[in-house]
Amino acid sequence: MERPPWAPRGIDVSVPSVARIYDFYLGGSHNFEADRAAGRKAMESMPGLPGLARANRAFLRRAVRYAMAQGITQFLDIGSGIPAFGTVHEVAQEADPDARVVYVDHDPVAVAHGKAVLEANPGADAATADLRSPRDVLGLEAVGRLLDLRRPAALLLVAVLHFLAEADEPYEAVQALRDAMAPGSLLILTHVSDEGIPVPAEQAGRALDVYRNIRNPLIMRSRDEIARFFEGYDMVEPGLVPLPRWRPVTAPEGEDSFAFWGVAGVGRKA
Repeated sequence: MERPPWAPRGIDVSVPSVARIYDFYLGGSHNFEADRAAGRKAMESMPGLPGLARANRAFLRRAVRYAMAQGITQFLDIGSGIPAFGTVHEVAQEADPDARVVYVDHDPVAVAHGKAVLEANPGADAATADLRSPRDVLGLEAVGRLLDLRRPAALLLVAVLHFLAEADEPYEAVQALRDAMAPGSLLILTHVSDEGIPVPAEQAGRALDVYRNIRNPLIMRSRDEIARFFEGYDMVEPGLVPLPRWRPVTAPEGEDSFAFWGVAGVGRKA
């Protein structure tokens, strides 16, 4: 399999990555044929996955604008994936050029591309760590250099927690990150829910098998289980809702049924 010139050394281009599959759904160019093949396979059963990805990205932009309007100008985006058009630093720094952003991912392609995109941007950086190890995230040099967690910040966990199984202790990881944030900080979160799958269970199962086969299964959680991640936060109106229903700027984006598979919420630390 041909290796693109931008691919970091040591990356096995034959092994799909959820970050690069997501980049493929969004129409990005930093993915390999193995990622595209996995994405196309999942789309055979769930053709609306790109629509879900777009709705997720649209929510992220609205939530960042909300945070900026609340006076929060620093962002810690964990499981950030590959920076694409309209991502956090672009939205935040458009409102305030001094806004600070740290992207964190465990995918080396995502981090390498992030560093390349941000090379001339002193207010943003990308770094390698895993949400499963919040201490490692908080100890990153980029976090210490760019963010002052003694002041309110926004913690973004967008489309990442559904890749953590219960054995990964996701609630404990989110709690550890919450405890490190100052009062007034925001948690910006999205997650797919087992209550909103727009196709029959057997059909959805074939798409979910794609993720199981690459050893990154999608973990379905109920709304109540997702709401538990907001313990210690006061929910911002309208609460935990389908992606297109969180403070839409206009009418919800096309009423795409797959967009309603994901739920989104923002909480403020008391």
